[in-house]
Amino acid sequence: MGKDYYNVLGIQKGATEDEIKKAYRKQALRYHPDKNKSPQAEEKFKEVAEAYDVLSDPKKKDIYDRYGEEGLKGGGPSGGGPGGPSFSYTFQGDPHAIFAEFFGGRSPFDQFFSRNGAGMDSEDMDTDDPFARFGMGGGGMGGFPRSFSSGMGGGGRQMVEKRQDPPVVHDLGVTLEEVYSGCTKKMKISHRRLNPDRRTSRTEDKILEVEIKKGWKEGTKITFPKEGDETPTNIPADVVFVVKDKPHPVFRRDGSDIVYPAKVSLREALCGCTVNAPTLDGKTVTITTRDVVRPGMQRRITGEGLPLPKRPDRRGDLLVEYEVVFPERLSQSARDTIAQALPS
Repeated sequence: MGKDYYNVLGIQKGATEDEIKKAYRKQALRYHPDKNKSPQAEEKFKEVAEAYDVLSDPKKKDIYDRYGEEGLKGGGPSGGGPGGPSFSYTFQGDPHAIFAEFFGGRSPFDQFFSRNGAGMDSEDMDTDDPFARFGMGGGGMGGFPRSFSSGMGGGGRQMVEKRQDPPVVHDLGVTLEEVYSGCTKKMKISHRRLNPDRRTSRTEDKILEVEIKKGWKEGTKITFPKEGDETPTNIPADVVFVVKDKPHPVFRRDGSDIVYPAKVSLREALCGCTVNAPTLDGKTVTITTRDVVRPGMQRRITGEGLPLPKRPDRRGDLLVEYEVVFPERLSQSARDTIAQALPS
């Protein structure tokens, strides 16, 4: 006499899909080793998982209903014979993985054991609505899927589709000198990785090498696929670094151009001036003007800016932007002289 999967779940033959799910939920919670510390709990927990694995799959359930466990597993006289089952079933699943899949990766015990500080037996939690004790309706919300994605071949257990976590985004500060020359930055991250049992996890440190190419603009993204935390029920998130310009003590950036603010006195602005402008590669460019300099006026020095992102062999420009420094006070004689010299 083979196993009576219906008896394992505590239901009658002919039970509906919802009744099978409800029964598995009840028995799995009852015998889960994290809750039930009896010596037989682990084996009972596995039997419950096997029973659910068979009865929740229409193809395996049909063969089991007609031929029993021996026919299902191909060991009886009808196994593989005319009109018999066309495959041999062996339960090779992980009961803990089935449990995690059923409950959407969440631990249902968190809610059960937090009420009034006391544990609750699964027998006491049975209600007409199998989802009501989790504070939700029966529509499959909150990690209790009513439907599964397409199953594996050969009548294997159908699996819930894993979804990838949203990207983990970090700002990556770079100096103008690093953008000018290009560089490699080593970024240390910590992420969780599954142990070989695929249920528990550990924290690992990892060094990610980020290559900053010449001329990269602020906002450029560098993606390291699936370097986020790994759990039994997720696809790890991508880790994304976003280039951010660090403030520079001398220049400010304008795309591939760099701007040098040159302060000149009012006298220099009116009478002509010479400015020695530094460059990112350590040179000095001399700019002389005899014209009247207005505040905000710029002089462009071609090819002394940052490399172009798509043409790093070419460079943007250096913009010398004049800032006219006005005197805080003037003597009366200076006022009179200026008044006579300047047109009205």
